[in-house]
Amino acid sequence: MAAGGALCGSREGSAGLWNWNQTWYTNTPRFTWCFERTVVAWIPCAYLWICFPFYYLYLQHKTKGYIRMSHVFKAKMVLGFILVILCFSNVFFILWEISQGIPRAPAFFISPAVVGITMILAVFLTQAERMKGIQSSGILLIYWLLSFMAAVVMFSSKVQHALERGFLEDHFHHVTTYLYVSLVLGELVLFCLVDHPPFFSKAVNSPNQCPEASTSFLSKITYWWFSGLVWKGCQRSLKVDDLWPVRKEDSSEEIVSWAERVWKKCHSRTQQKVGSATFKKGQKSETGIAEAEETEVLLQSEHSQSRPLLKAFWSMFGTYFLLSTVCLVICDVFLFSIPKLLSLFLEFIEDQEAPSWHGYFYAFTMFLLACLQTLFEQRYMYMCLVLGLRLKTAVTGLVYRKILVMSSASRKAATVGEIVNLVSVDVQKLMDLIIYFNGTWLAPIRIIICFVFLWQLLGPSALTSIAVFLFLLPLNFMITKKRSQFQETQMKHKDERAKLTNAILSDIKVIKLYGWEKTFTEKVLGIRKQELQALKRSQILFSASLASFHSSTFLTAFVMFAVYTLVDNTHVLDAQKAFVSLTLINILNSAHSFLPFSINAAVQAKVSLKRLAAFLNLEELNPESSSRNTSDCVQASITIRNGTFCWSKETSPCLRRIDLTVPQGSLLAVVGQVGAGKSSLLSALLGELEKMDGCMIMKDTAAYVPQQAWIQNASVEDNILFGKEMNETWFNRVIDACALQPDLESFPAGRKSEIGEKGINISGGQKQRVNLARAVYQKASIYLLDDPLSAVDAHVGQHIFEHVLGPNGLLKDKTRVLVTHTINILPQVDNIVFLVDGTISEIGSYQELLQRNGAFAEFLHSHITAEEQAGTGFPALGDTKGTITSRSGLSQRKLFSDNLVRSSAMGRETIPASQDSTTAAATKGRLMKEEKTQHSRVNTSIYAAYLKATGLPLCVYTILLFTCQQAVSFSRGYWLSMWTDDPVHNRTQQHTELRVGVFGALGVIQALGRFASTAAVLLGGVLASHKLFLQLLRNVARSPMVFFEQTPIGNLLNRFSREMDAIDSVIPDKLKSLLGFLFNLLEIYLVIIVATPRAAMAIVPLTVLYAAFQHFYVITSCQLRRIEAASRSPIYSHISETFQGSSVIRAHKAQERFILKSNFLVDENQRICFPGAVADRWLATNLEFLSNGIVLFAALFAAVGRTHLSPGTAGFSISYALQITGVLNWMVRSWTEIENNIVSVERVREYLRTPKEAPWTLNGKLQGQVWLTEGRIEFRNYSLRYRPNLELALKHVNLTINGQEKIGITGRTGAGKSTLAVGLLRLVEAAEGAILIDGLDIAQLGLHDLRTKITVIPQDPVLFSGSLRMNLDPLNQHTDADIWTALELTQLKNFVADLPDQLEYKCTDQGENLSTGQKQLVCLARALLRKAKILILDEATAAVDLETDLQIQSTLRTQFKDSTVLTIAHRINTVMDCDRILVLENGRVAEFDTLEHLIAQKGPFYRLMEESGLA
Repeated sequence: MAAGGALCGSREGSAGLWNWNQTWYTNTPRFTWCFERTVVAWIPCAYLWICFPFYYLYLQHKTKGYIRMSHVFKAKMVLGFILVILCFSNVFFILWEISQGIPRAPAFFISPAVVGITMILAVFLTQAERMKGIQSSGILLIYWLLSFMAAVVMFSSKVQHALERGFLEDHFHHVTTYLYVSLVLGELVLFCLVDHPPFFSKAVNSPNQCPEASTSFLSKITYWWFSGLVWKGCQRSLKVDDLWPVRKEDSSEEIVSWAERVWKKCHSRTQQKVGSATFKKGQKSETGIAEAEETEVLLQSEHSQSRPLLKAFWSMFGTYFLLSTVCLVICDVFLFSIPKLLSLFLEFIEDQEAPSWHGYFYAFTMFLLACLQTLFEQRYMYMCLVLGLRLKTAVTGLVYRKILVMSSASRKAATVGEIVNLVSVDVQKLMDLIIYFNGTWLAPIRIIICFVFLWQLLGPSALTSIAVFLFLLPLNFMITKKRSQFQETQMKHKDERAKLTNAILSDIKVIKLYGWEKTFTEKVLGIRKQELQALKRSQILFSASLASFHSSTFLTAFVMFAVYTLVDNTHVLDAQKAFVSLTLINILNSAHSFLPFSINAAVQAKVSLKRLAAFLNLEELNPESSSRNTSDCVQASITIRNGTFCWSKETSPCLRRIDLTVPQGSLLAVVGQVGAGKSSLLSALLGELEKMDGCMIMKDTAAYVPQQAWIQNASVEDNILFGKEMNETWFNRVIDACALQPDLESFPAGRKSEIGEKGINISGGQKQRVNLARAVYQKASIYLLDDPLSAVDAHVGQHIFEHVLGPNGLLKDKTRVLVTHTINILPQVDNIVFLVDGTISEIGSYQELLQRNGAFAEFLHSHITAEEQAGTGFPALGDTKGTITSRSGLSQRKLFSDNLVRSSAMGRETIPASQDSTTAAATKGRLMKEEKTQHSRVNTSIYAAYLKATGLPLCVYTILLFTCQQAVSFSRGYWLSMWTDDPVHNRTQQHTELRVGVFGALGVIQALGRFASTAAVLLGGVLASHKLFLQLLRNVARSPMVFFEQTPIGNLLNRFSREMDAIDSVIPDKLKSLLGFLFNLLEIYLVIIVATPRAAMAIVPLTVLYAAFQHFYVITSCQLRRIEAASRSPIYSHISETFQGSSVIRAHKAQERFILKSNFLVDENQRICFPGAVADRWLATNLEFLSNGIVLFAALFAAVGRTHLSPGTAGFSISYALQITGVLNWMVRSWTEIENNIVSVERVREYLRTPKEAPWTLNGKLQGQVWLTEGRIEFRNYSLRYRPNLELALKHVNLTINGQEKIGITGRTGAGKSTLAVGLLRLVEAAEGAILIDGLDIAQLGLHDLRTKITVIPQDPVLFSGSLRMNLDPLNQHTDADIWTALELTQLKNFVADLPDQLEYKCTDQGENLSTGQKQLVCLARALLRKAKILILDEATAAVDLETDLQIQSTLRTQFKDSTVLTIAHRINTVMDCDRILVLENGRVAEFDTLEHLIAQKGPFYRLMEESGLA
């Protein structure tokens, strides 16, 4: 006060700095003259001077280019200068007055001087912002807002002054004040506008830029800049092009390179060599046994590997995260000020004497604080989400780059599935942590503050709430623990089911061929039943925990009020105590519930961080393993001196003491038995192996053709160009040389035809030739070729050798290292290396080695004698070590191994309308049907379908339960308001016991109602889930093969895993929330309208607005989510493709291009995620403003009608209104989640309408009959086409095959050899004509009746993950003795007997822990067990060496002598000993006769023999 006196002088009427009577206890409040002149005027000045140093530093660091002077800027400057002049003219006027002897207090001239100097600072900052390219300033906007509020206070006091004493007394000050107010208002308006975009900005100036950067400050904080996109989303369906490109600071290019730098710095050398031994237990590298469990794998780490990674993330994102935390803390301050205001408001209602403006003041202050709380909370969420997206980009980038440098040992330690999990599941856990982390320390602080406030209200009774928490905690803990056990069980079954489903879908062809669908679907349903059992128990417990959580608010209140009122009669429960306590208990509860979430998120994120660090710490390829030397001083292209190599440091060497020199331009063949180390030698040359000793030099560039063809999901042309420029003439030469021309002609879109995932829609031979063409097109100087001839037909192999690899081929001047099994090309190579058990046994030219008569001569001799017995030829044997691609053969055209007809089935049925005619050619070549994304709102019929699956009676019962429990809840609140209004006699209330008793009883009834209603919804969900899964499984199993070719396996797996997951748990959960919140909202409306009927006038328009916001948001948000889901899969596919082809990518030095593609895909995904995150903020901000509006009106109408409104009713109404924010927000969220997830129901039901194959069994047919005793097959005018819009693949075939006859089927690629078998097994139905087996038309039979009687041995051997016994006899029809006999006949008995578990030996997925030859033999054993009357062999011996081949042939001859055998041959010598040979040409029968006759006729067959060098 003394300071006030010194500043303001002791003029009478100045009343010092503050006067309560003048300001508060009056109906016409106003500040003292001194307070106005000092405190009010200086608040904006203080604000700007405090912000100035920080803001100026920020401006120095942030340069966005500069902004040209615009009209807005000029107007700001002009007004600013006028204001400065005005302030100083005020100062000079006062000084003049003082000089005239008029007494003036110091405040008179100090105040305008301070304001004037601050105005100069504001003008300076305005200019500084223009130079730094700031288009809209928050700091200055707030300054002008505060200045305007101060000016309004001065203005109103001047007006009052003028009304009381007349205007003339002090006209100079009156005029300057009015001028000042209008000018400040002008500045405020100008600062709400946006300036022009800056020049010379580093930001990419795309026309479709994110509007956030160039929007006003107000629009930024309320997210109104997003409204344009919301509006667009409502008018039409959104496409990716409608969304803004990723902002520069969020792009992969920026973030990943930054992350790499930081990670390398933090990743200390000591931890670099944590071998992959820690990473995988039980790993026997020799055979690669025992894939350890995924989590186990990624959790083991000796040191804390995750610390450097955490450090790296913190140094990148720490500052931004701390800024967001500041927002959250400020938001909490506002959160706790609201109960205080409510308390004051209820005091005002009770005190009839208080001036009525107090009520309005409290109402508006409550509204203002609530709005500020909203803004800060939403800013916090926005910052967290942006941070989450950046983290996701960084992690995906680091993981992707790691894949490209992983050593072979590391590749064994991590599978594709695990890596995809890292960038999907684990990243999500880290993103969740960012939002929840602050809860771990803020929630306890919130809880403590609540207790302090409650103590102030209720004294020691407040502590009883701790007792409630202590009672509920163990209860919830027990429920959660039990529930997590059920969830674990459920997850275990879910994983089992996913594994089995994956195996079934990958090898559906084999399952259909053998007629095993029923057995496998029953297996799946068995697992599913256990899964749902666990889910059901878990859901009941979930209902109990929810009921206990929701009733904790009531329990806490009940115990506190009961103790407070019953302990001491003089304790009166009035409205203020009761309803403020309730508001505090709500805050307490939300903090209490947030805590476990936060802790859980932290624990899970820790696990994910460990997994991520373990992966990033895996061993990398040693760049020194292979030195690429470009100097010309060395003559040889490849030199290895005393090289010893191993796959990983822990294993024994796979190549020992290798000395090898390959001269430039020579052709070196590498031969040896299966497993001699031929492929390992190529890997060593590529630098894929760990070099233990010796040195190795390779000159210039290399191209590599792996044995397992690696194909990208792209067009044929893109696969061959592999990032190089298109050179038409060279491209055509390469195509011709690799024999791809005829294939391209048959493809629907020629070279633009799309090849499916892992080359699913082309044959093995085509894959290998595309692979070879890719390498040849690169024009490298060294070619490493791993048995490229094994997968192609004999004459094609001859063609490729002559035109590509041989002395006159395209590569004749290049250095070529060729691993091969093709003996008859050896005389034409320059040198031969013969490997035995990882060492070079002999080296030299063909002639030299024969003369030496050593190991090579012996090897050759055994092969040649074997060939003579089998008929000589061009054997294309391959020891396909490694994986058979996991979709080996999903397409039925790949069923056997033809190409041409097959590729024509690539035509696609639907050309999307959105594509214009120019892309029609490319579209024609598309094979995979794309995931459909829905655009409009979900059709109501889908909801109907879901509710129907739940059952109508259950739905009605649920709604009734919800209504009852909400009615009880209303009664409880109303009872409390009556209790607080009970009159007080002698400082006590009457009927306290009754009030407590009824209040308690109502609460208990409500809790029970809550449990019942929640359980009803969740169990209904389980019922619906069961029905929908059954439908899906049956529909997919009954689909024909064509369906599986056109539907990528990913889509199907998605239906079975993600979509079913949504139906299992997400939809029921969100439905329960939606119903709960909806009824809650209705209750709140009822309360407000009962208390203050006039509030209905405000509630109705606000609800209409709410509905509008919700409508706009749901449409746009659902679209964004769908587009986002579709943009995720390409990232995962790209990762999986890169993982499989990393050796090829490295060999061709294409890492950079693949990294760019990965960056592009991640950015495209972020481009969609970002608007999705902002949409949530847009909605929350708008809804919370609406809710705050409802609170404002409830309070205003209560203040207006306080004369006839009891404090109890007012408290009841406002404390309920305060809950509305959360309710509205969560209601829309639940609704959106339902809308997004109900699509799963639609997708699962999508296959109801797809075509189905014929019935599996026909009742009445074959019953009691023994059919197929002879095996006679008759084709009558039989034609077949793969799909309605394609031409015939078989044309009018007429032929008869007698029982027990052995038939060879031959013909050029694409003649229709495989199609014959396809027709016989009815994988595709006849176009016309019929096939009769033993006189029965097969079209009249059930598919299983037919297929179980015919046995097929397909070209690609297929095994399922499971025991060996299960693989040999899935239907469990045979004894162990039978199985051992079959194994003995196929030379596998000794091998299986040596295995640790013999028949129970676990085969890994696709049987990867067996060699391809062994898998082929297992399939043969399976066929022997079935002993069918008709056997179809598809070149079943392509993957075994010649000796085994001969044993197999003799086994087949003896075991199937009573059966009809059809052999589909790719090598003529395979069919030489058949009874008759069928030659096909273009789908017609060209010849069908015995070998002698065919040779004598010199027709097509003779020509084929000539080409193979047999004639």
